[in-house]
Amino acid sequence: MLVAAAVCPSTPLVALGLPQLRAACHTAIAALLESRPDTLVVVGGAETTRAYEAGAAGTLRPWGLDRTAGRGEPVLPLSLTVGRLLLDEAGGAPEGLQSVAFDAGGEQCQALGERLGQGAGRVALLVMADGSACLGPGAPGRHDAAAGPYEELIAEAVAAGDPAALAALDPGEADRLWVSGRAALQVLAGAAGTRTYRGSLLAASAPYGVGYLAGLWLA
Repeated sequence: MLVAAAVCPSTPLVALGLPQLRAACHTAIAALLESRPDTLVVVGGAETTRAYEAGAAGTLRPWGLDRTAGRGEPVLPLSLTVGRLLLDEAGGAPEGLQSVAFDAGGEQCQALGERLGQGAGRVALLVMADGSACLGPGAPGRHDAAAGPYEELIAEAVAAGDPAALAALDPGEADRLWVSGRAALQVLAGAAGTRTYRGSLLAASAPYGVGYLAGLWLA
């Protein structure tokens, strides 16, 4: 059963700066560890859906940062690398690392989440998910007036601990608005199912026109 989930951005910027957002991520992860999970899984978007060994390594060297987490040759995608680094800083360690394809359908994401949520004992997820990259004139994607309301929908769902709202996110609209975290958020929705969670939004900002938030769900 899913007993806790933390949502953090997958950008390497949380390793570079953005101190308020970074502090909010640390707060969320500390609460995640305090929930005493039997199984803690890091989930994040990538080109393909794949489970990695708990000790798998990732590096930020391709993004100009000499930061590496895990053991052996770096194989983790960016989202899981950032999640692993944040977890390491908090003194935690994952029992699993799971990527989900950016273009995975909503039902696929939720089915994956259901499997993760049915893990042994108390399950916690660290969900690495960025919002829209179309939130301003200088954003990586083309500025779109629909990006703001979509971003607010995600923030409200995280704040309310509302898995149904995340499950209802439209993949096509998310793709158009460059919401790279949509699939990972829908994995969270699948893991939560119909249960009610106490949600809290710890931080939300859009530097460089990209939506980043940190949040926490507790059963």
